[in-house]
Amino acid sequence: MPTKGQTIINPTNGDSYEFLETAKDSNGERIIMKAVIKSKGQLVPKHFHVFQDETFEVISGQLTVLFEGKTHKLSAGEKITLPKNVPHNHYNDEITSVTYLHSVTPALDFDYLIENLVGLAADGKSKNGKYGLVQELVALKYLDSKSYLADIPIGVQKILMNIIAPIGRLLGYRAIYKKYSGIEK
Repeated sequence: MPTKGQTIINPTNGDSYEFLETAKDSNGERIIMKAVIKSKGQLVPKHFHVFQDETFEVISGQLTVLFEGKTHKLSAGEKITLPKNVPHNHYNDEITSVTYLHSVTPALDFDYLIENLVGLAADGKSKNGKYGLVQELVALKYLDSKSYLADIPIGVQKILMNIIAPIGRLLGYRAIYKKYSGIEK
């Protein structure tokens, strides 16, 4: 279970996430993390969140944000809010690390998602930020924090998640693993 003050580190790339406020702390209103991203390049494909807005405020370094068809470079002190249902991506595109505050509203189970993605990476179950189709479809179907890939029709993603995700669960895949979060979903 994510807790305030907890820092999780991805041992494969050194990226770290400190929970400054969890869903539990804010009664579900938001989560706030301090992220230090050392890895360079896109870690996830362009995507959008159905129910959540994301805000990034850069503390140091430079954060690249793809949003509304444009590339934005945010430096220390700059902030951007990415509204729900708008395709985007964010990543470190520099040699040096970027540190930023990452807020998600409403929280839903986004803090659990981060905790599990880092746990899976630590266990060697991701390759270059990719967790495999079955794992991604299980997360898509069973997490409250719904996200879709921006470049694949939503209808296709829904068909795949409704067919493959239940099979994945039978094979042991979870959206949230007890091993990483103390609960299973």
